[in-house]
Amino acid sequence: MDRLDTLVLFTRIVETGSFSRAAEMLDIPRPTATHAIKDLEARLGVRLLDRTTRQVRATHDGQAYYERCVHVLSELDDAEASFRQVASNPRGTLRVDMSGTHAMHIVLPVIDEFRARYPNIELVVSSGDRLVDLVREGVDCVIRAGTLRDSNLIARPLVVMPQVLCASPEYLARFGTPRHPDELLEGHQMVKFFASSGGIDYPLTLMVDGVAKDYSLPGWISVNDAENNVLCALRGCGIVQVPRFHVEHELNDGRLVELLPEWESPGMKISALYPYRRQLSPRVRVFVDWLSELYARRFSA
Repeated sequence: MDRLDTLVLFTRIVETGSFSRAAEMLDIPRPTATHAIKDLEARLGVRLLDRTTRQVRATHDGQAYYERCVHVLSELDDAEASFRQVASNPRGTLRVDMSGTHAMHIVLPVIDEFRARYPNIELVVSSGDRLVDLVREGVDCVIRAGTLRDSNLIARPLVVMPQVLCASPEYLARFGTPRHPDELLEGHQMVKFFASSGGIDYPLTLMVDGVAKDYSLPGWISVNDAENNVLCALRGCGIVQVPRFHVEHELNDGRLVELLPEWESPGMKISALYPYRRQLSPRVRVFVDWLSELYARRFSA
């Protein structure tokens, strides 16, 4: 391996904590990776990695060297991106993660548009609502709802989705239709929605007298997937609060009924997140630019 490839390998080993995962990401044999790092340590005259049966960790010197490597590779990405051919026609593998709902209803139905524009990018798409460790899992970009909490990530806002409070006619026949937000607390139930990462139950939220007010209702079923949330609402399990686009057809054909339309539901912020060190990657840049166009077009109304 040349020196540049060895730098890339070393950073991947530190980020993933594994020789095997790093070698797999770079499509090289594990023995090649081991031999390259041994040669690197011999050339530098320091031990860069502490190896155990379960994990590989950077030594103090290794961490310092890793930070310099990240800087060098970022500068190289920046230099390559400055060339028009690379910037306009990037190539390589791009790993992205998004919820199944966004993949199914927004991104994948028009993914051929992205392919036509950037034919040399190979996409690897994973779906889920769990919190992904982008660096350790080798993911380049994720689409997520909510507010950015990890300061090591860059957030590119895509859209603020309008939300709607709704329930099935069968549910309303049993429990009645609330005419004021406070009536939600008078015997109504919700389909509880919790975060996979922290087990947080999300309340229903409405703007009352210009202030966001939470309503935590009882419920007999909890889910952590947007598709299951809507399915439970259709089966009369309780009230849900979801992005309007997700239930447009159900509202139009009467399978779900909008509740309390006079009181606004706060919008759901959607962002593309990616590691700070990859902000200059041409592949990430063009994909996020395309996402921004897609979400703006999809939710322009």
